[in-house]
Amino acid sequence: MAELYLIEFKGSRKEYYFNKFYHNLLITDFVITQADRGEDLGRVLKKIEIEVSFSDSNRPRSILRKANKEDYEKFESLKDRDLGYKNDIVKMIRRHGLVMKVVDVETQHDGNKMTIFFTADHRVDFRELVKELASTYKTRIELKQIGVRDEARRIGGYGICGKEQCCNTFIKNFEPISTQHAREQDLPMNPAKISGNCGRLLCCLKYEVGMYKKVKKKFPQPGKRVTTKVGDGIIERIDYFREEAIIRGENHQIIRAKLEDILKSEHTFTKVKSSESEAYKKELEVPDADLSSLDDLDDNSEVN
Repeated sequence: MAELYLIEFKGSRKEYYFNKFYHNLLITDFVITQADRGEDLGRVLKKIEIEVSFSDSNRPRSILRKANKEDYEKFESLKDRDLGYKNDIVKMIRRHGLVMKVVDVETQHDGNKMTIFFTADHRVDFRELVKELASTYKTRIELKQIGVRDEARRIGGYGICGKEQCCNTFIKNFEPISTQHAREQDLPMNPAKISGNCGRLLCCLKYEVGMYKKVKKKFPQPGKRVTTKVGDGIIERIDYFREEAIIRGENHQIIRAKLEDILKSEHTFTKVKSSESEAYKKELEVPDADLSSLDDLDDNSEVN
């Protein structure tokens, strides 16, 4: 079977392609690929070493050849022209009185198709707009409504961690994320702290939640009175990375105990609040009603 590669196009759009003609490809090479009724240009992101099964409807197309200098120069020229097209299209939309936001314009490398990515709160009747676009640009027009996560991906940017957005690097498909993922990790329920540039919950909230759940199951719940090898006290919180219970002792001293150091536990009606960390979290938290919009993943999110 031919080699399988993941190719990245403009706006961090990623698709699988077969190397049926056995080109000698390196990571970051620009290649010309089969596209809908023509050709497109993308960059080799990685070679897929594992076997991937595809249905007949989504079977990958082929990499036709490696891009040459003229192809790359045309690619750069198209990117500049797309910016001008975007400004003109925004003016057309205003003339038609449509409530929609143009996120990006992507012209296929051979010029046979122009894709306009937009966001809108409601369904948009853009039939008259398409007629004007087709008449103006003399090519096939496709308008694609996307969600806020895909908008952030196409625009690009950096997260609060200082690194490039996950959706611009390795994430291919978006998965549903809820505020429960943040609660499992004892994070402050503040949208400014747990949401990304798209205004939705951070994708990275899902990376470690399994580890938090696993460690949490091992220990008695916070608020329980426990007996340890070095004294008695009430569990305030769990240090998940060190896998230790933080315990407030009888004389208010702090005890750190591994699971094997806890001899027994019992229910207590005294729910001890962790001093500084709990006060900090309470200060940052907002009402649950203000968090509800973060849980919803757009139904019309684009999946590449």
